[in-house]
Amino acid sequence: MTHPTRLLLLGAGRSASTLISYLLRHAPQENWQLTIADLDPAPLAPVLAAHAAYARAVPFSTDDAARLDELVKAHDVVISMLPAFLHPVVARVCVRHRRHLATASYATPELRALDAEARAAGVTLLMECGLDPGLDHMSAMQMIDSIRARGGRLTSFKSHCGGLLAPDSEGDNPWRYKFTWNPRNVVLAGQSTAQYLEDGRLRLVPYHQLFARAASISVPGYGDFEGYPNRDSLSYRPLYGLTDIPTMLRGTLRRPGYCAAWHALVQLGLTDDSVRLGNAASLPWSELVAGCLRSLPTPQEAVASQAAAYLQLAPNSPEMKLLTWLGIFSQEPVGIANATPAQLLEHLLLQKWALQPQDRDMVVMQHEFEYEIAGLLYRNTASLVVVGDDATHTAMAKTVGLPLGMAVRRLAAGQIASHGIMIPTKAEIYEPILDELATEYGIRFVEGEERGLMAE
Repeated sequence: MTHPTRLLLLGAGRSASTLISYLLRHAPQENWQLTIADLDPAPLAPVLAAHAAYARAVPFSTDDAARLDELVKAHDVVISMLPAFLHPVVARVCVRHRRHLATASYATPELRALDAEARAAGVTLLMECGLDPGLDHMSAMQMIDSIRARGGRLTSFKSHCGGLLAPDSEGDNPWRYKFTWNPRNVVLAGQSTAQYLEDGRLRLVPYHQLFARAASISVPGYGDFEGYPNRDSLSYRPLYGLTDIPTMLRGTLRRPGYCAAWHALVQLGLTDDSVRLGNAASLPWSELVAGCLRSLPTPQEAVASQAAAYLQLAPNSPEMKLLTWLGIFSQEPVGIANATPAQLLEHLLLQKWALQPQDRDMVVMQHEFEYEIAGLLYRNTASLVVVGDDATHTAMAKTVGLPLGMAVRRLAAGQIASHGIMIPTKAEIYEPILDELATEYGIRFVEGEERGLMAE
């Protein structure tokens, strides 16, 4: 019998549920032996009970370097669902032991510095194979390659993605948003100047203005959204071979109203993560907000009214209604001592924005292309909407876990021959994954094309 391929999955958190199901589904026919290493493997026991012949769970702590070295050495392909900052550590161990690595996280400069060493060792470090980054690369490159094959010249590429709530789960939350991925990343989103290209000119959006410049975006069948630009859209030009494109923008999607209310939280300083307040856990939220205002409210003034004046909002404005619903003008204690404002806001939102068992999330991604072919201008959109099953089997878990699992399947089978740092922008990687997603799981982009006027 052929020696089994030994797979090691590091981390079994919320986003790993669909990935684990995919690996277990294909383990028998692919001749895999799967080891799942997690800080607390006990909850995996019921999941793995029917798969004991080819899957097991073992304890693993990320601060145990010797254990990491032992686990990587004993396997052929490593899949990391650990926090992104740990991936350079894992990648160095993989290169040292000549083991392939696949992740859903960004190929950061620190990881790219391992490219030459990985190539020399015959190791593939396959990064950015989840949702965003991941499916965004695959779907965008499929469209870009198709347009180029028709002789098209791209003039504009805009792409937005968001992890949101399915319409039937929005009812109890006027923000129409709950946490479907790392809450801290949501609270700290965009905390640097965003930059993108518009008609050949560089556009810069500082953090304090980021959520005040949201653009309206419509997705057929799912209504209106708003998008704000991500940090650095320019870095995607070389990845996609679009170094000369005049307009290039990547952004994040939210439901209408979210960005204006979040802008208010930014203006109040409640997303600041740079300073600890030395506060007591019993500090009321209203007192914290009062301290953020230009002048302290008098005993006769309501903090909410003073905050509305400070933010130049009407007291009954949609933004103030959303802030009031959060409870930041209430006497509720902040709950954490000596914390940053961002930590206190995250603590509050974890209560307000927690997915309930019956909730279903929704991933929405849309690409917009403009291009010229033989003197005619065209506009093409490609939209993806995926709805989760429940609070465990989420759309986020599907769209992160399935592409990653499919990439691992091909990596383990020797179908990805290149070594070093790779992302899924080549047809040999993205075509079979997009095909399997569409045919086996019904996850596909819906395209629409409009022919415009004669090009100038």
